[in-house]
Amino acid sequence: MEKRKKPSFHRQNSHRKERVSDSWRRPRGIDSKQALKKKYMGARPTPGYGQPKKVRGKHPSGLEDVLVHNPKELEGLDKEKHAVRIAHTVGKKKRLEIIKQAEEMGLKILNKGVA
Repeated sequence: MEKRKKPSFHRQNSHRKERVSDSWRRPRGIDSKQALKKKYMGARPTPGYGQPKKVRGKHPSGLEDVLVHNPKELEGLDKEKHAVRIAHTVGKKKRLEIIKQAEEMGLKILNKGVA
């Protein structure tokens, strides 16, 4: 299960001015070539670039991302479908418990190294 590739969308003329960031901003203006959808000005985000419903909102690994706050929340998770992300509010002691239990169950932990 793989997501579709999409082009990187750049703010118009961001390459010309250092103070203008590269992050996408919608081009507004009657003389804007990018607003007029000229191909040489680069791609614009449109609904056609959306992801298929099967993979929408999933982790790039193809697994469903599940936020976990305590070891009890690991119950009922399937290692074929789910990946565990430990909440940032969890302390070290409980984090170690969650990691231990998740590894026993064979679940993938997405933010294991963060402590």
